[in-house]
Amino acid sequence: MNPSKSTARLAGFLYLIVIVTGIFSLGYVPSQLIDGKDAYATCSNILASPWLFRWGIISSAICYIAFLLLPLVLYKLLHPVNETSARLMVVLAVVSVPISLLNLQHKYEVLDLLKNAGTITDGSPVPGLVMQSLRNYNSGLLISQIFWGLWLLPFGWLVWRSEFLPKILGFFLMLGCIGYVIDFVGTTGVPGYNDTVIGNYITKPATIGEIGICLWMLIVGIWKKNATNYNSIE
Repeated sequence: MNPSKSTARLAGFLYLIVIVTGIFSLGYVPSQLIDGKDAYATCSNILASPWLFRWGIISSAICYIAFLLLPLVLYKLLHPVNETSARLMVVLAVVSVPISLLNLQHKYEVLDLLKNAGTITDGSPVPGLVMQSLRNYNSGLLISQIFWGLWLLPFGWLVWRSEFLPKILGFFLMLGCIGYVIDFVGTTGVPGYNDTVIGNYITKPATIGEIGICLWMLIVGIWKKNATNYNSIE
């Protein structure tokens, strides 16, 4: 195994951590606990499974730390393709990490509210406050999403130009950037956008590109025969 392949596989491993922890914290946990139309049911669910809510927070923190390291490893792999684009990729990815970590404070607000409330009774203001904290958390995610999308453009372009990673995955990554930006604009500026067909599918190219490049780097690494022009990669 040459050094560039080991670097690619390290990047794939970090990407896998990001994807798995992200699916757990942003997908599975909310699906089990959060009812956007029923504040009392949401509070009851969290009180019944506080460990799941807490592990969602821990999983998010692991995800963001892995996402801090991922672009640095990718820079090592891809900077010979184009130094400027590689640096831009790192900046756009890393800037999202403090935003995402600070945004977790809203979930700690939920824990504090429910801890201090003890039990939820009719007429209690706690459910409304909990839902407000969760809405604030989702707004913070939307801000982070800007950078989750923007970093995919230089990353996808570097993959496309690299000659040792599949061009089709680079295409999906760049398309994913456009999808994330459209999703941000639509969610912010178009009432009812999330219930439209576009709102449901616009980020799918990013999912395909990110899962695809993760598995490719983790399993295959690089096309060794096409990497001979990048001997300086390490």
